[in-house]
Amino acid sequence: METAKVAGSIAGSKLYQERARRALPLLVRQAHAGTPIYYSDLASELNMQNPRNLNYVLGSIGQALEALSKAWKEKVPPIQCLAINKHTGLPGEGIGWFITKKEDFRNLSRKQQRLLVEAELQKVFAYPKWHAILSAFELSPVQADFTALVRKVAQFRASGESPEHKELKEFVAKHPEVVGLPVSGSTGGTEFSLPSGDTIDVLFQHHDDWVAVEVKSAASPLLDVARGVFQCVKYRAVVEAVQATRNLKQNVRAVLVLGGELPDELTPVKNTLGVEVIERVVAA
Repeated sequence: METAKVAGSIAGSKLYQERARRALPLLVRQAHAGTPIYYSDLASELNMQNPRNLNYVLGSIGQALEALSKAWKEKVPPIQCLAINKHTGLPGEGIGWFITKKEDFRNLSRKQQRLLVEAELQKVFAYPKWHAILSAFELSPVQADFTALVRKVAQFRASGESPEHKELKEFVAKHPEVVGLPVSGSTGGTEFSLPSGDTIDVLFQHHDDWVAVEVKSAASPLLDVARGVFQCVKYRAVVEAVQATRNLKQNVRAVLVLGGELPDELTPVKNTLGVEVIERVVAA
């Protein structure tokens, strides 16, 4: 937690400060989309190999916003809490320096941490001055208009199921560990029908957790993979609705599993939409 406290503001020449200046526009993009971003995904967009090195980057952003809050005489919410751990769904413990001064964030229960973070996230999403914040630091917004791509995806027509897709789908259904679930206690099936008329390639159920999986083989073209990103957004919403109608807890992950790699041009799209992607899965 000391990292967040001692990190310098983003105006310096150190590597983590340069990265902070590149990271802040990405976080603003996520704030406008109303979607957090995983540490690993943020690190990938910054061309950082180790997401752990984001601690100083995010601490630097936090210090800069604290200073700006004092200069503007208004509270700027801690946008760095949008960067979250994939497993806990929470930001790192260093966020405690910026959202609570009375308690040690690390010593709170997970439920208490989540309540604090969720309250701050709502402030981040509702804050109307993020572009003004970027201007104050002489930074420019990142490109977040994917209109041309969306138009092409909407017009794309896929052919029937290929042997490669069927093989990968059946492999994933038999291996819940691909999506981070334990082998024991996880049940998975293919072609799960939704009341919306859609069919999910694979659906896993592990206790209260459901994982909807869209599969794209290594032979899938870019537009088909892009469609998979949007399919995950839809599946997440519809499966949550299904759980609600069954009086179940709404615990859903929608995951895009690829036999190949995610095309670079789709990285900002899947991060903006908060879609989890697992790459290079080979049916063995």
